[in-house]
Amino acid sequence: MRTMGLDVGSKTVGVAISDALGWTAQGIETVKIDENAGQFGVERIKKLVTEYDVDAFVVGYPKNMNNSVGPRGEASEKYAELLKEEFGLPVVLWDERLTTMAAERMLIDADVSRKKRKDVIDKMAAVMILQGYLDSKNR
Repeated sequence: MRTMGLDVGSKTVGVAISDALGWTAQGIETVKIDENAGQFGVERIKKLVTEYDVDAFVVGYPKNMNNSVGPRGEASEKYAELLKEEFGLPVVLWDERLTTMAAERMLIDADVSRKKRKDVIDKMAAVMILQGYLDSKNR
């Protein structure tokens, strides 16, 4: 059984999967969604859940620096509820403050072009979210 990490945006969802032992996170893909149109990529997530034998989700929870919850945090809460309803699996909201910025910094340091960074940033953020969660469980 594996855990799926998700970095939820308004247009894309970055997806990461743990290894079978729950030690490491690997980026899988970026799923296109359209939050405004109510299209949340559930069919694609469903295929990935089956393919990777997922038994839990970790959803990035972008809190504000003062620990309050803004519009993106509320959107993540709604996405987490959608996952619970669709899959009946446990969903953990994981504080993801600064993960997208950290992922971007890592890609810049690796000299990845701006266009390529745009293509992988959400997947990298999902990896960082999931790895943070896995590390906290394995301490």
